[in-house]
Amino acid sequence: MKLKEWYKQSKEELLSNLDSNLDSGLTSNEVNLRLEKYGTNDLKEENKKSFFSKIVAQFSDFLILILIAAAIISVFVGEAQDAMVILAIVIVNAFLGIYQEGRAEKALDALKKMSSPNAKVVRNGSIEVVPANTLVPGDIVALDAGDIIPADLRLMESSNLKIEEASLTGESVPVEKNSNSIFDEEVSLGDRHNMAFMSTAVTYGRGKGIVVGTGHDTEIGKIATMIQSFEDETTPLQKQLNNLGKVLGLATIFICIAVFVIGLLQGREALEMLMVSISLAVAAIPEGLPAIVTIVLAIGMNKMVKRHAIVKKLLAVETLGSTTVICSDKTGTLTQNEMTVVKVFTDGTIIDITGGGYEPSGEFIVDGANIKIEEIGDLQTLLSISALANDASLENADGIFRVIGDPTEGALVTLAGKANIDKDNINKEFPRIEEIPFDSDRKMMTTFHQNYIPGKIVSFTKGAPDIIINRCSRISIDGKVTDFSQNIKNQVLEVNSNFSKDALRVLAFAYKEYNELPNNISPDLNEVDMTFVGLVGMIDPARPEAKDAIAKCKEAGIKTVMITGDYKETAFAIAKELGMADTIDEAMMGEELNKISDEELREVVKDIKVYARVSPEHKVRIVSALKANGEITAMTGDGVNDALALKRADIGVSMGITGTDVAKNTAELILTDDNFASIVSAVEEGRIIYSNIKKFVFFLLSCNIGEIFLVFTSILFNLPVPLLPIQLLWLNLVTDSFPALALGVEKGDPDIMRLSPRNPKEPILNKSMLVGIILQSIAVGGASLLAYKWGLSAYSGDIDKARTITFTALITAELLRAYSSRSQRYTLFKIGFFTNRTLVYGTLFSFVLLLGVLYIPFMQPIFNTFSLGVKDWMAILEYAFIPLIVGELSKLVIKK
Repeated sequence: MKLKEWYKQSKEELLSNLDSNLDSGLTSNEVNLRLEKYGTNDLKEENKKSFFSKIVAQFSDFLILILIAAAIISVFVGEAQDAMVILAIVIVNAFLGIYQEGRAEKALDALKKMSSPNAKVVRNGSIEVVPANTLVPGDIVALDAGDIIPADLRLMESSNLKIEEASLTGESVPVEKNSNSIFDEEVSLGDRHNMAFMSTAVTYGRGKGIVVGTGHDTEIGKIATMIQSFEDETTPLQKQLNNLGKVLGLATIFICIAVFVIGLLQGREALEMLMVSISLAVAAIPEGLPAIVTIVLAIGMNKMVKRHAIVKKLLAVETLGSTTVICSDKTGTLTQNEMTVVKVFTDGTIIDITGGGYEPSGEFIVDGANIKIEEIGDLQTLLSISALANDASLENADGIFRVIGDPTEGALVTLAGKANIDKDNINKEFPRIEEIPFDSDRKMMTTFHQNYIPGKIVSFTKGAPDIIINRCSRISIDGKVTDFSQNIKNQVLEVNSNFSKDALRVLAFAYKEYNELPNNISPDLNEVDMTFVGLVGMIDPARPEAKDAIAKCKEAGIKTVMITGDYKETAFAIAKELGMADTIDEAMMGEELNKISDEELREVVKDIKVYARVSPEHKVRIVSALKANGEITAMTGDGVNDALALKRADIGVSMGITGTDVAKNTAELILTDDNFASIVSAVEEGRIIYSNIKKFVFFLLSCNIGEIFLVFTSILFNLPVPLLPIQLLWLNLVTDSFPALALGVEKGDPDIMRLSPRNPKEPILNKSMLVGIILQSIAVGGASLLAYKWGLSAYSGDIDKARTITFTALITAELLRAYSSRSQRYTLFKIGFFTNRTLVYGTLFSFVLLLGVLYIPFMQPIFNTFSLGVKDWMAILEYAFIPLIVGELSKLVIKK
């Protein structure tokens, strides 16, 4: 069924349009016909990529294709051993790649779990309990407290109905519903008080609604559809490595062709030059790079777990490190999602209340000093009303307090608990004997109690301040009742206004005395002529650690933005407290977004820090606009309403404790402690990882290009090829890989979080890195060429022995210069020679493997090597230290 603006239609229009009856519902035959027409009330999942298509994708990489071509040529020219080694590398890299991207999208499964399994529905004139997936448009559904809404409903009846919609709209408190509301104009999702949405929960009251949307025609279904419509985008690192691979591949082909032609012009045999070209291809391509990137990112994932962040997608580790904007949901992310009383007004005194959440622990403070409850006469009465005129309760599970019932009432139970007033005990001492339940029209609740005043019955009322103030004729000040004059009322109304300006939700408290329980209890008789006691102001408070985290983000050059479904004043108050925004001009309503184009939004997002009362589509538009401006955007959230933006962002960050399964399965990063501050730790770790990736890319490329320089220069000087393909493979795969891995676990520079985010468009090989690679390549290639010339001279042209000298000198030089690659800015004297123990062990292990190739008899014929003597080692070490010295001196020159 096409989505319609059901909230604008009257009940009569709805029943007529959907051809249904409120009392008898649909017949079984009609249900079956509509099931055929509209389908079941399920969320369908799109087809997933097959394993075969993933395999094909892995082998379509440009560098991999060059290696496969080299392997095929090696087979044809009789070098099967080289071909097997090359193909083994290709296969290992392919399966590592599949493992890396092997993350199943479970968002749809989670959305299905959130749906109600059963529903109470009127069919054939009676109430039936049926599977929720059999609901059809026109079904009449009955609702009670505790029910999960099974489909999108237009409410037909409501009695004190409240629905928790935080997971869908971001609203921090349950929404009061009214079936009689009709809207003439378009209103946001959170303001449609005559609607109930699939997967939200009834917290209070009862109602009846007609199904207007099922499956993908529901609001949650729209989210599911949009989640599936977003393609997984490549990360900045993926893009850069892909570009790097193409450049290397093209350069490799060009160099191989050039060398082949030069060799033929020099009169060399075509087969010999073909093998030389294969050697160059093997030398140019950093075979170990994909595997090392995967392993280093996996190590980074493990480090992040210790910092309360679980990364589900390897490349997300690096993406987080390059983040320039963090878009954060408010409820449960920047705030605790636990309503808390922070101010009380009674006896003409404003009292600040400390302590957050539902734990009944805190202080009562006046003018900066702690007070005792007895010091303010009517405070005890106000706290008693908080606990007595209340249907919620607190549950303590291993020190974690949660509310059973309405969060607002839970905050009042907590307030009383901070004064050591236990709800159960006080209700036993002053039992409730009658009540007038809360009503959304009256906006009040009244309970009647015995024993509170000896020999009398007392009614306690709480509710909306403006209504209660107008229904009070007296006020209690310091335990004495006096007339509630207009002058005093104005003073109380001013306090109420100030509380509201601070984005507090305000409730008023009053009482009335009776000699005996009235015979006729009604709002008109009992909720008038009351005695005013005071006001309380509550809010979903900001997480205390979030303020420090946002300050660190600013220092790191990262912009933080709040995107929430809550009201503008509430959102701005939290943002201002956290240091995210300074003026209300930096806040914007969702309805304003509807009036501007995507192009205009791209300008707006540069200045706006708070977006309030937004829909899931608005969140996606905001994230898309930021990305269109070139920002690397992280989106945090915990609700179903955040899933679209989490998917659209460069990296989605979900809360692990309060987050819905939908949010967690859509996000790439999950915070296990729901702490916004953990994002900063994850960003720091991401920056370190990217910095380390650059270090080992620098190391590997300078090694590979140095090898090309060596081979190419030897051909130009008409010398025999200095290294065999299998020797080059050993160098690239075994010798270089262990130091490169060790560079991937460097601790990172101490000032890494004081640097601005890197430009996402900047290539991984920036200018300074290119200069360094050129210098190091010349140093490595030049030193190896000198060693080769020495070997040819020392062993009278014995090519195998000269190659062994070159092979050993090149490996030793690369192991030594790995230490210089630990930092592009700091010398070894600054960072310490042996502070990276992993690098020490890695280089020692690679060197031991080199000794095995040189001195183990059965290894010598495979690699065409021989045992070196002391004289050989003395010459080799002279040349091997050249790249290390050049690297350290270049840092000093660049710094100056």
